[in-house]
Amino acid sequence: MTFFTDSLPIYLNGAWYTLMITVGGCALAFVISMIFGILGTMRSLVARAIATVYVEIFRGVAALVLMFWLFYAMPLLIGYRLEPVVAAILALGLNVGAYGAENVRGAINAVPRAQYEATVALNFEPLQRMRLVILPQAWAQMLPTFGNLVIELMKGSAVVSLIAVSDLTFVAQQMRTFTGETLLAFLAALIMYFILAQIFLFLTRMAERRANRRLGRLPDRPAKKRAIPSMAGVARGGES
Repeated sequence: MTFFTDSLPIYLNGAWYTLMITVGGCALAFVISMIFGILGTMRSLVARAIATVYVEIFRGVAALVLMFWLFYAMPLLIGYRLEPVVAAILALGLNVGAYGAENVRGAINAVPRAQYEATVALNFEPLQRMRLVILPQAWAQMLPTFGNLVIELMKGSAVVSLIAVSDLTFVAQQMRTFTGETLLAFLAALIMYFILAQIFLFLTRMAERRANRRLGRLPDRPAKKRAIPSMAGVARGGES
């Protein structure tokens, strides 16, 4: 027990780096997913080709190798070395974004064709169709897979310790070296990863329920009923 209480501040610092890389990677992956996922649904052959090339390249490259390339190899080309955290966010975001793009493309294509035809009949502009009708329905279908990708990105962030980022894995390795408590050092890291995963899952499920409720797939929350005073109470109040 003493090990956990004494090392808690160090693990919290490592958890902060893990959280920062996860949130940053998720933000980048989300933007990339939406852009290339939507491109993959367009009628334009060029747009679909661009989306396909991106997805196939970054889905077929290991995130660890991509991170090493960004951190060690790219400086040889541009003469500037990225910060370790930035390289980690870019590598994880680009890699997970390729999977997210396929999720977005599949969810948009799963929206019933009648919905698209209705937007055409109403003379909606292409941007209006996507923003007001297609994406709100596809969003509810994207969220479960997005939740899984967030967890995978968080777990994948453990490799950033290999470029000297002081994340949870790096902290666990340091604590094992300094204290010799291998079991406790990695047990603490496991617990912290589990807690972070449950937080992300909770937020994803909340977003999923909200999206389904807005589409009428779940009943609305019952409104709070206001207390109605009894007739006796009203009578007593009138007498006073």
